Amino acid sequence: MAPNGKGPSPITEGPQCQARVDPLAALRAPDDPPWDVYLTGTVFLDIIFTGLDSAPVRGTESWARGMGSSPGGVANMATALARLGLRTSLAAAFGDDHYGEYCWDALEQGEGIDLSPSRTVPGWHSPVTVSMAYEGERTMVSHGHEPPPEAALLQAAAPDCPPRARAAVASLTPGRREPWIARAAAHGTRVFGDVGWDDTGAWDLAGLADLEHCEAFLPNAEEAMRYTGAGCPRAAAHALTEHVPLAVVTLGAEGAYAVDRRTGESAEVPAIDVEAMDPTGAGDVFVAGFVTGTLAGWPLADRLAFAGLTAALSVQEFGGSLSAPGWSEIAAWWRKVQSVEGQDPAALRRYAFLEHLIPEEATRPWPLRRAVPTIGFRPA
Repeated sequence: MAPNGKGPSPITEGPQCQARVDPLAALRAPDDPPWDVYLTGTVFLDIIFTGLDSAPVRGTESWARGMGSSPGGVANMATALARLGLRTSLAAAFGDDHYGEYCWDALEQGEGIDLSPSRTVPGWHSPVTVSMAYEGERTMVSHGHEPPPEAALLQAAAPDCPPRARAAVASLTPGRREPWIARAAAHGTRVFGDVGWDDTGAWDLAGLADLEHCEAFLPNAEEAMRYTGAGCPRAAAHALTEHVPLAVVTLGAEGAYAVDRRTGESAEVPAIDVEAMDPTGAGDVFVAGFVTGTLAGWPLADRLAFAGLTAALSVQEFGGSLSAPGWSEIAAWWRKVQSVEGQDPAALRRYAFLEHLIPEEATRPWPLRRAVPTIGFRPA
């Protein structure tokens, strides 16, 4: 990163600079769906201020040592999936301002994400989030204009007939059904359900109507306990399998726990101890890692370990989609961690499944610093 925190455009620092790994290569067949994962949602422009020593103080001016910008919102998940080698398709409405153009180019050209189901909406200002990272936490301020009627129509129409895909990641909303989820599941798409905080305070699983179409549900520990009334996250995971075949509960610094009702298998993997710089997007990266391992047919414990690793790598960098690791970062971590003296052999064996996935040419110096793009630069 340059001293002022600015870097090249994501178009010149996109996936072409990453080691190419296809985690599903051994499974691909001529009649496969064209996409591995389908997503729909709102794309924000994220502007991230970094290098703040403390929280901004009322009535004063704070200077950040670095600044970056990138697509945010559902783009965090889409980018994380694409960087892990999955063929990703995104349906979203984009503003026709410079922000929308920047986000579209960053996702389509920079990350190789399919935007054929997406549309640009004339006269619509792109939603924006400003994130200030300090002391391992972040504070965010967002702004968005009410979309014009044509944007609402596009957002409603784009997912009505989702493209064929192996999987879809759906953000479940209490008290609301999304017709595309049922349609996707009916056509064989494996739906992974994510969820946010229930602002209604009801915490009623019956209100998550689309959960019945999901193969897996991935709440955090607090959400899982509130939805089930269980006294601990592990009991909550078991209770959730009465409603969905596979329950995955993230435990924060303790790692993650999962239960598969169909096989009776459970697994728990501890978190990797890292110095967190910015947790933005870590949950999206975790889900992307777990989806990748599931589609590749890995054992449950390996899927949890991989998801936790990708999330741990992401929190060591700033930003949401900016921090999503690719295979170069995963390879660099794996090579480096094996050379550190005093490593627990059992802990290393937990990640031995990476060995056959990582190409030798992916090895690069550690720690890595991913480019931080800004709107102010264009490719040469």
